[in-house]
Amino acid sequence: MKTDLQIAQECVMEPIEKIAAKAGIPEQYVECYGKYKAKISEAYRKEIENNPNGKLILVTAVNPTPAGEGKTTVTIGLTQALQKLGKNALTCLREPSLGPCMGVKGGAAGGGYAQVVPMEDINLHFTGDFHAITTANNLLASMVDNHIQQGNELGIDPRKVVWKRSVDLNDRQLRNVISGLGGKVNGVPREDGFQITVASEIMAIFCLAEDIRQLKEMLGNIIIGYTYDDTPVTAKQIGAAGAMTALLKDAIQPNLVQTLEHTPALIHGGPFANIAHGCNSVRATKMALKMADYVVTEAGFGADLGAEKFFDIKCRKAGLAPDAVVLVATVRALKYNGGVPKAELSNENLDALQKGFVNLEKHIENVQKYGVPVIVTLNHFVADTEAEVAYVKERCEQMGATFAVAKVWAEGGEGGKALAEKVLETLEQKESHFHCLYEDELSIEEKIEKVCKEIYGAAEVHYSAAAKKTLQQVKKLGFEKMPVCIAKTQYSLSDDPKLLGRPRDFEVTVKEVRISAGAGFIVALLGDIMTMPGLPKEPAALRIDVDEDGKIVGLF
Repeated sequence: MKTDLQIAQECVMEPIEKIAAKAGIPEQYVECYGKYKAKISEAYRKEIENNPNGKLILVTAVNPTPAGEGKTTVTIGLTQALQKLGKNALTCLREPSLGPCMGVKGGAAGGGYAQVVPMEDINLHFTGDFHAITTANNLLASMVDNHIQQGNELGIDPRKVVWKRSVDLNDRQLRNVISGLGGKVNGVPREDGFQITVASEIMAIFCLAEDIRQLKEMLGNIIIGYTYDDTPVTAKQIGAAGAMTALLKDAIQPNLVQTLEHTPALIHGGPFANIAHGCNSVRATKMALKMADYVVTEAGFGADLGAEKFFDIKCRKAGLAPDAVVLVATVRALKYNGGVPKAELSNENLDALQKGFVNLEKHIENVQKYGVPVIVTLNHFVADTEAEVAYVKERCEQMGATFAVAKVWAEGGEGGKALAEKVLETLEQKESHFHCLYEDELSIEEKIEKVCKEIYGAAEVHYSAAAKKTLQQVKKLGFEKMPVCIAKTQYSLSDDPKLLGRPRDFEVTVKEVRISAGAGFIVALLGDIMTMPGLPKEPAALRIDVDEDGKIVGLF
């Protein structure tokens, strides 16, 4: 069996100018990064801003399992299938982070015959967006420490600096460090730390800002720390907003690539789906809606995290309204939720499937809370039996969800036609009545409890003393109208990764609250959320190499 990388490398890509023409983008607005990648200029965004919007289709999934669900693969395959049916479709994805690519998960550009290419470039340096974000993040960090070193006019308490440095690699050694050692000329010693680039607040801002003006404003609102009397200090006060914006000026333009079947794809931005909102950039999504009749996008992790944040943060802030949701599940994932070990997932087990279906059931109910039509798709594996597929289909339809099997990994767009037809049928027959889960006017505690109880299914929400203290600060600073971004494990609807299926009557504890004033949301952490991952015992980097012809091998 060919690897995903081998399949991608066998693709005869079309020049990016041809892909741009297929998407209707005139040549003067295409800024090429080699033969097969390009950025779309700001001038084109302004030219098409009065075009009518296409239909917005969100792809989300059940809670992730070790068996893999294939959300990105389905997103790409569905777009290819829509093109095969003669529709003007475009996909919008996040950019992969280098850290996970070198760490545990390998590449992140789809799989099988539903991939975006050039796969190696997209998974590694791409067009340099993440490097620009990393540099902007670290420029702010260096300017903060320089301000303290050069007299500390703002009275920043070095013990209360909350802005961390970043690097786009998994490196646990950098989570907690002491910086500024070596004597007076080398800075003021203080506790410091690094986070992976995708966890930086700048990444969240990058994906929520609609233009340069808003980008600069949001960057300026970042709280870098506090004074000795607990007054917040912002990046604007440090004087860093303008230079940070300059570093991001080119990066903020969406990237254009192609799928294996030469369908246009915009790949731009990539915030964590825990500490941030886990969606591609608003700019790319809005541009795509003006370019295509059907835009297929995705949100990170399961629907309890990615879809909720897509709805309650991205859509709220950008004024977007999804027309349909495709909810990806696999027979294997449902059996895993029903208690079957990973090694036995290929065996038919209707009892376990029935027990595990409750996870999918809860996700269907959650999406329906937002008033958006749901199409459940089973990402097909060869071991799936007719009886298992029939059971899932019957249960989904009983809940009012449309159902389709997707075979896009093995067959590309052709294998997604059944799903694409169901999506088109749903868009024609069912109207979306999208609304957010909560109103801006609710308190931060009420918003947190609304998500925890209605989306996760928690019975009670508790707060640590530290969280309560920060919530008082949120009120004092006038940030109560911001949406909440809840960070928890992706593996369970609860805050305990071991509670699979559909846990009930559980309690959650908000251990920490963080203010992302630049991005415009309040982060509530349920448990210890790692913003700087470490490498596993055998990282993917051990398998990645370059042969004597310069061809990359081992990347997924």
